[in-house]
Amino acid sequence: MEFVANQIIFLLLSAVIVVCSVLAVTSRRILRAATYLLFVLFATAGYYFQLDYHFLGAVQITIYAGGILVLFVFAIILTSKLGERSGHISSTKRAWGLLAAVAGAVICGYTLLTHSFFPSQFAEGGEVDMKVIGHMLMGTEKYQYLLPFEAISILLLACIIGGIMIARKR
Repeated sequence: MEFVANQIIFLLLSAVIVVCSVLAVTSRRILRAATYLLFVLFATAGYYFQLDYHFLGAVQITIYAGGILVLFVFAIILTSKLGERSGHISSTKRAWGLLAAVAGAVICGYTLLTHSFFPSQFAEGGEVDMKVIGHMLMGTEKYQYLLPFEAISILLLACIIGGIMIARKR
């Protein structure tokens, strides 16, 4: 019975992600697109919780749904008029977008099928210990992510400073 419930939850989350993703990229109102993106991020966190990756689910909600999307909404509000619609997209731009999406899907599929992404400490199954996650994020050796972590923090700081500067000009 638990297996059937997990499949139903997975299918519901998948349906939410697919529908809201399509609505996010086809919506002409930019705040609605940001709202659809919020639903996609919450459903992705639902995947993580279903897989018992509670840390990743919490990070998905706090960092992406909470932080990044709030930055998007602030940038939208500061740079455009409320209720403004996006312009029409020409057929050549639409074709290039479709080509880029197909190329991205092919590259992602190839990468997933040809590479092993799990170092030996993750092969045990279950949830990863918080010490391992901390050492992976703050280490400087192979498969450790201190440099990207710092680069992202500088990028977010630059976004915040840019938002403040735009807000001060108004």
